[in-house]
Amino acid sequence: MRAFVFTDAALTRQAGRFVWLSIDTENGKNAGFLKKFPVDVWPSMFVIDAGSETAAMRWVGGATTAQLLGILADGERAVRRTRGGFEEALARADRAYAQGKNAEAAKEYREAIAKAPRSWPRYGRTVESLLFALDQSHDPAGCVETAREAFPRVRHSPSAVNVAGNGLGCAVELPPTFPRRGELVAEFEKDVREVMEDPKLTMSGDDRSGLYQTLIDAREDARDAAGQRKLTEEWSAFLDGAAARAKTVEQRTSFDSHRLSAYLALKEPEKAVPMLEQSEKDLPDDYNPPARLALAWKELHEWDKALAASDRALAKAYGPRRLGILRTRAEIFQGRGDVASAKATLERAIAEAEALPEGQKNAGMVAALRKRLEALEKPPSPS
Repeated sequence: MRAFVFTDAALTRQAGRFVWLSIDTENGKNAGFLKKFPVDVWPSMFVIDAGSETAAMRWVGGATTAQLLGILADGERAVRRTRGGFEEALARADRAYAQGKNAEAAKEYREAIAKAPRSWPRYGRTVESLLFALDQSHDPAGCVETAREAFPRVRHSPSAVNVAGNGLGCAVELPPTFPRRGELVAEFEKDVREVMEDPKLTMSGDDRSGLYQTLIDAREDARDAAGQRKLTEEWSAFLDGAAARAKTVEQRTSFDSHRLSAYLALKEPEKAVPMLEQSEKDLPDDYNPPARLALAWKELHEWDKALAASDRALAKAYGPRRLGILRTRAEIFQGRGDVASAKATLERAIAEAEALPEGQKNAGMVAALRKRLEALEKPPSPS
């Protein structure tokens, strides 16, 4: 969004309505903000009520310029605390959602939708937030049911992207014994393909890439290796084309992460090397290109090059992002047979994770690092 949406001149007229603030979630000086407004999905956008210093609304994921303008308008309504009927229910839902109270938010979003007229212009945005709240509440059945009801209403609109994509993601999360699970997955696969082929929809590169990923996950779930490979090749080709059409370095490098994931899935990590080496030249202060290069070189078993890239990334990285770089570094040491250095690197990562300030600490990450360390410390099983 920073490369494609926030540069849109259409947003300039919003300057008098909002004070814009960009938060670097990796920087420790912002830990206090993160403690008050936790971020667990990127990008996340908040509309904050300056009077009460509380989040009146949150939006998770990307958005087109038109969608962002609608989100800002809804955020302003939430700050004003509209009273009565479905608008009040929506404001309550948005505040609960912004505070991470997903189950409560889902209940309020459902109430708002039930009370609102069928022609309600904010239905799409509301049901998108409801679907994410249900997913975060670990309610895939509720998410699937909501997406099935919503898709016919949002067909050909920007909301169709998230409704179809979230519906498919939730269908794949259903337990194997869930009635008609396979039919539901197939139904949403059809919906996602319809959205991707819809000439009426203007879709961001990130959104199209995300839909490819959900389709690939569904084929993996179906144990369809050939279908999964074909989709991954299509995904990779799309990303390469999008990067080639980029007008700025920032636009081009915004596709690096997904392109690397596609190359790794295709077992073609060598394709990532020239792309990431160019990104490192173009963005010499950014830790992301060398961190991603370390992953590519690791998959190629070029251990020395992987460690050198990891060194460069660590020299530039700070905050929680260092933990992922150190985790990859431990895998590099393990790959080259240096288990002692792998253990020492994981111990370093755990120490850094535990030293992070409140707001940046992640118990799940610490547990995952400890689990990796424990696995390395186990004696090898007899052959």
